[in-house]
Amino acid sequence: MGGLVSQSSLRQSPPSLRERLGDAIHASRTALFGRDALRGYLVSGGAGVFLALIGALGSHQVPMLTRLAYWVGLCLAGAVVGTFVTQLIGREGRADNHPWLYGVMTVVLITLPFTGVVWFVSEMLFARGLRVEVLPRYLLPVGIVTAAMTALNFLVQRRPIETHAAPKDAPAPRFLDRLPPKLRGAELYAVEAEDHYLRLHTARGQDLILMRLSDAIAELEGIEGAQTHRSWWVAKSAVEDARRGDGRAVLSLKGGVEAPVSRAYAKALREAGWF
Repeated sequence: MGGLVSQSSLRQSPPSLRERLGDAIHASRTALFGRDALRGYLVSGGAGVFLALIGALGSHQVPMLTRLAYWVGLCLAGAVVGTFVTQLIGREGRADNHPWLYGVMTVVLITLPFTGVVWFVSEMLFARGLRVEVLPRYLLPVGIVTAAMTALNFLVQRRPIETHAAPKDAPAPRFLDRLPPKLRGAELYAVEAEDHYLRLHTARGQDLILMRLSDAIAELEGIEGAQTHRSWWVAKSAVEDARRGDGRAVLSLKGGVEAPVSRAYAKALREAGWF
């Protein structure tokens, strides 16, 4: 997750701990405060307001302001936990192939620890004490709400991760400083994930670097592009043509490169004018 190494210099010393920690912090901040995450928080907050208004799970017995604080707070806390979980199990776009399995794993991994949080907050707020014996009763309601929220956020955020052109005079994207020397200054066409490496497609040829695609996309903000497939990010300016084959779309890029388009992202990319 940390340093980058070109294929021709894989024997160089590994990156320092400080550099790896810096990359980890940068990726975590992007996950928590990126556009997709903020969209998820809005959805979760709205769901919290709805649950408060209907007095879900017997909460109608407490004042409205208390209900709002309870439900909105829990839904937003769940959204933060859910962001970390989905980043953990869904990185590199692996959810594209098995969305239902991904959804079930997400619900389980959120429900189990978050049940304890809901139990603690609910007992302190409504019962004015902690009754350990009632803890199992919270598991099913938390699981149901988590499943509903996961499905809602999945539908809202089922879009390709996009990067956007930088304002005038803005610094160059951080990712470009990490390119191997022979590719420095070249136009970047696409980034393709290959196992633990990324293949860079540029106007000066190709090379491999050691990095995760999700972390690379976070650092490509400043170049207009999008993740077209679980293993591809493409610069929009590099697209020359598009064709369909076997029910899938393929983008023809500069330099003769062809990038696949995932079925999950095809509609959104088409609506955005990519093809």
